[in-house]
Amino acid sequence: MELVLAMDFKDGLVVHGRRGDRVNYLPLTWGASPVADPEGFIRHIKPHSIYIADLDRITGSGSHNDVITRCNGLVSHCYADRGCRGPEDLLSLDHFENVIGTETAGDDLGRYKSGYLSIDVKDGKVIPSRRNPVEYIRSLTEFSFDGCILLDISGVGTSKGLDRDLLVRLRESFGGKLLWGGGVASADDLGLLENSGFDGAIIATALHKNKIPIEMIRRGIFC
Repeated sequence: MELVLAMDFKDGLVVHGRRGDRVNYLPLTWGASPVADPEGFIRHIKPHSIYIADLDRITGSGSHNDVITRCNGLVSHCYADRGCRGPEDLLSLDHFENVIGTETAGDDLGRYKSGYLSIDVKDGKVIPSRRNPVEYIRSLTEFSFDGCILLDISGVGTSKGLDRDLLVRLRESFGGKLLWGGGVASADDLGLLENSGFDGAIIATALHKNKIPIEMIRRGIFC
């Protein structure tokens, strides 16, 4: 199972996300990296794969396109949610995966012919539609995404752990590549994801709190 380091970008820095409360996110300098500038952050941690959320672009207040391009050059695999609002927003880079979040993608998902769909879930419902995530993921068979990410925004930064029953129902409802992000508390949760059939896990807080060894994120796989 692929193991991916999450990085939230805000005002040019890596910040620590928690429960989607973006106004109060602070620079992440207390964890596995002593610096919060994105390139320095990557050089300290040396992850194999990263997931970037450009919070400024998602909220329409700015863009980190240049730094995302540079960060992509420092890793083997990069996923990035840049607040895409249409196919014209997608980037074309080597070993790079465009992530299209339901928060910003709009109603017509058929416009997107590639990339990963991030099913953004807050308080148990997909945003902005407020649909049940299991029902939502079942409806995606007609679209052309390369895979999906189930992003539990309410779980980000909390290390609250995972719901085994929900993981199984999600995996049974979708036949393509499926990654999970949000609330992973330990290596036990990673084992639960792998045993449930997920293809990848996106983590941050568990690494920074030494609950998951840094060697795993450097290898980019859970085993």
